[in-house]
Amino acid sequence: MATIEVARVVRTALPRGAAGFEDDAGPEAGPFAAADDAAYRRWRAEKLARLPRSLDALTVDLADPAAPTATERAALATAIARSGMAVYRTAAGDEAAARRAVAGLARAVGLRRFEAHRSAGDDGIVAIRVSGAARQAGFIPYSTRPIGWHTDGYYAWDGVERAIRSMVLHCVRPAREGGETALLDPEIAYIRLRDRDPALITALMHPTAMTIPPCEEEDGSVRAATIGPVFFVDAEGRLGMRYTARKRHVHWREDPATRAAAAALIEITTDDPAILRTRLEPGVGVLCNNVLHDRAGFADADDPAEGRLLLRLRSLDLPTFA
Repeated sequence: MATIEVARVVRTALPRGAAGFEDDAGPEAGPFAAADDAAYRRWRAEKLARLPRSLDALTVDLADPAAPTATERAALATAIARSGMAVYRTAAGDEAAARRAVAGLARAVGLRRFEAHRSAGDDGIVAIRVSGAARQAGFIPYSTRPIGWHTDGYYAWDGVERAIRSMVLHCVRPAREGGETALLDPEIAYIRLRDRDPALITALMHPTAMTIPPCEEEDGSVRAATIGPVFFVDAEGRLGMRYTARKRHVHWREDPATRAAAAALIEITTDDPAILRTRLEPGVGVLCNNVLHDRAGFADADDPAEGRLLLRLRSLDLPTFA
């Protein structure tokens, strides 16, 4: 098995670079700078011009996920440039074959640093199935309950360079009924908010915009509170997002703009026309820049061995296709 770098995502009590908690969070120039409206307008026009109308426009068939052809790589790159995500289809297989496919695809698109998740295998991959196992029971991903809108790893923040930036989500077996996934490019959420009022973006880029309070684990250990922005921009000028729609176990910064922005995000993720919906089938997966997504509740198979099984791999890197 290939060796991968597993980077532990540290839960910190204060966001890196938050000293002073400046209200002028964010870059000084470029499309995501509050003061650079001309750059924003150019970027916005280009983004909306290539917005896909369905997932079919973002779907790529892969003969071998571990070794995409030049044509397949170009199609993946185009899809992710358009909407932050690509849906891929490859041969269905058992869990072992699917793990090889996910790990191989991740390596093929330059993902090297992975979250050290407590439920991950040696390959960094987490199996998402209904489970009563220790440290999984009671957590919604391992149940049949619906999961609200979020980006993966929203509960952790130790600066931009340690944020979850991408994810592979691969279906081995779907639920007997339900379990659909909805997807939305965070750049579209950014556009919707900025078009309403740029102050909403400024609020969500504040280094104390969203706090996830401490969590006590079953073994008595405590995960510290994490405080950080919702939107952030990396050193290369690329936008990222950290978000959850949950109403409990999340604290929003106490100011009118932040509260308005949080409410607006709920509206946007309810019925925005750019939301794409799918029910993943065996051998189908999503490679994405950690886009916003949710999961509908589902009815599982009576036999756990035939129940819904998805594989998830989170990375601190963005896919590359050079």
